[in-house]
Amino acid sequence: MKKVIKGIINFRKTSMEEYRNKFSKLVSQQTPDALLVACCDSRVVPNVFASSDPGDMFVLRNIGNLIPQYRNGYVGDLSVSSAIEFSLNSLKVSDIIICGHSECGAMQTLIDENTYDNLSSSTSFLNRWLLENGTSSYQRFKKNHNQLNNKENLTPCNCLSRVNVLQQIDNLRTYPAVMEGLKNNTLRLHGWWFDLATADVYYYDTDREEFLVINEEQVENIPGRTHISQP
Repeated sequence: MKKVIKGIINFRKTSMEEYRNKFSKLVSQQTPDALLVACCDSRVVPNVFASSDPGDMFVLRNIGNLIPQYRNGYVGDLSVSSAIEFSLNSLKVSDIIICGHSECGAMQTLIDENTYDNLSSSTSFLNRWLLENGTSSYQRFKKNHNQLNNKENLTPCNCLSRVNVLQQIDNLRTYPAVMEGLKNNTLRLHGWWFDLATADVYYYDTDREEFLVINEEQVENIPGRTHISQP
């Protein structure tokens, strides 16, 4: 806690005047470019690796960057669905990014067979969250693990983390507001993956069906279209 307090004091001394002007312009409204869904992991800081200013991104964070599926008017988590609704209906964002990351504790929990088998009988809030919203990613991973692992030398945890990004994008597509935005070409969905070891950010290329590093060489090739569901 001392580090956090010292950080505020340092902010007041070194950056407050610069950011005061930026924040003052955002008092009456916010107009972010995108909704970014990321994991709660303290090591993942989207505003740092995206070099974004206050007001640039509307950020939703939860354990495992999970999006509960929309089923016949029912969603398992109102905080997630309300964030999606607000970002599309009120903020009019044109892009939604699902950003997973390496060494994800939620993915490691899912991939641990002993833990996974006991999820359904657990009273843990965390395990119940993963069971309800991470099972589809785990099943997709098990079905395609050998094929996916042949492309890159990823650990099972990191392989599942990437699969999870694709699954959550598919889950997004079940929401009526998202479906409408895709139909009207007013919305694009993107899959990103952050590597803690290298600080590289990857994007999912739907043509090549793989994650590629976002860099100066690749930036012109990054598609601006919606994600196409993969099996």
